[in-house]
Amino acid sequence: MPPVRNPILPGFNPDPSILRVGDDYYIATSTFEWYPGVQIFHSKDLANWKLLLRPLNRKSQLDMRGDPDSCGVWAPCLTHDGDKFWLVYTDVKRKDGSFKDAHNFIVTAPHIEGPWSDPTYINSSGFDPSLFHDDDGRKWFLNMLWDHRSRPRAFAGIVLQEFDPILGKLVGPRTNIFKGTELDLVEGPHLYKRNGWYYLLTAEGGTAYEHACTLARSRQIKGPYEVHPQKHILTSKDTPFVALQRSGHGSIVETTDGKAYLVHLTGRPVGQRRRCVLGRETAIQDGYWKDDWFYVKNGPVPSLYTDVPGVFNDSDFWAEKRYQFENGLHSDFQWLRTPETNRIFSFENGKLVLTGRESVGSWFEQSLVARRQIHFSYDAETVVNFSPSDERQFSGLVAYYSRYNFFYLTVTAQSEGQREISIMTSEESWPDGDLKHPWQEPIPIPNDGNVRLALSIRGGISLQFFYALESEELQKVGPVLDASILSDECGGHQAHGSFTGAFVGMACSDLNGTALQAIFDHFVYRPVHDPADRYDI
Repeated sequence: MPPVRNPILPGFNPDPSILRVGDDYYIATSTFEWYPGVQIFHSKDLANWKLLLRPLNRKSQLDMRGDPDSCGVWAPCLTHDGDKFWLVYTDVKRKDGSFKDAHNFIVTAPHIEGPWSDPTYINSSGFDPSLFHDDDGRKWFLNMLWDHRSRPRAFAGIVLQEFDPILGKLVGPRTNIFKGTELDLVEGPHLYKRNGWYYLLTAEGGTAYEHACTLARSRQIKGPYEVHPQKHILTSKDTPFVALQRSGHGSIVETTDGKAYLVHLTGRPVGQRRRCVLGRETAIQDGYWKDDWFYVKNGPVPSLYTDVPGVFNDSDFWAEKRYQFENGLHSDFQWLRTPETNRIFSFENGKLVLTGRESVGSWFEQSLVARRQIHFSYDAETVVNFSPSDERQFSGLVAYYSRYNFFYLTVTAQSEGQREISIMTSEESWPDGDLKHPWQEPIPIPNDGNVRLALSIRGGISLQFFYALESEELQKVGPVLDASILSDECGGHQAHGSFTGAFVGMACSDLNGTALQAIFDHFVYRPVHDPADRYDI
């Protein structure tokens, strides 16, 4: 069988936690400030993956209003103890500066589809939690320990504490079992047991170009842990020209016949400035056991191609997606932070209605519904009916990374009420967040009627906007813009502090506070093969 080409989960799908239950494989990935929280994918063959659900989907489980960019849900860990599923996750309320306000929770479900419980609060001593079910029935909770006194190196090690499922809390002493290697920034722990050995898999080096997976083992769960002979079983840090960069934060799984694999996050930079416009993605590597150590085949450098049991079917990957709204919102779409969806979107006569709330980039309540960019080249378009009265009301098509990085083609109005087409962009505006207007004056349009809005991104580098009135052909709006700023490297806090990915979708703001609504007829996402793109999959 031909090998599968990485990544197996393209676009913004970082921090994978993989699990096998019987013949079924599941991967949980981080969603940060995007709602609902945590993506869980399903596969039968490790090659073809389908989004199954987002389990953190109600206010009692998750409310991220006020969470800054790249905060929210970090590094979930999905496990099964033979009876039920366990999902551990962090909700980060602050990440910048000396402090990390990072709260760790557990939810459970009898079946992967749910129902998923309300969360049990565990601790706030650090992020990237995981849960290990030992073969004696005891459960152990791990997380990285944050020491605010030690900035800029506040990663104090991996701590372990017993979790009592009856009491629903941690019990006994907390033990720092691993302080990492000289690569530093140890995080993302996952614990395994095999042949009497406990294996601790961690992430190190930060989540940019020094990232790595580090493995250690011990005969005792509390250590001491000896580091793998290779030290880092997976990393791209010493090979700047391989396709899969920023490789680390991994998770191990074994098939029913004993074959081992490592899934890990990775990034594929484009352009001379090496920007990962698709965010941090999930890849898979073939592995094997030797002398009671796990190795990546041909590692530690990650391979673009990997042998897995299945054969990837790319027909859906390259298919045009035309979204209608008769049955609500397609699962490809997410929104930002709020569990109170009735305040930001609804459906009427088969159309999507966005209620204008706060400005694009708000950390509290903005009406923005979008899907991931998973191709380096694509077209997107929508049709909107919106009747603004002044410049504080705007709605349209947005390519979005964060409050600091977005391109927004809007239907808005002048102060006297004349409707117009205008581009908003916060291109490279960190840290001030000021809007930039790198093009000609707004274009007046009739005050009534639908407006067709479109964009084209090529190679992850160039973006061109288009618009048309009803029954007319699309025409260009503004110059070619730098689409590569929709990346971790430009996300307001650079690659070590920006963790999400590029989205494209629909938005509506009403800064007058009158909740003016915009009606969207449909949305189209059309992948484009680009021969000039050497990462085209």
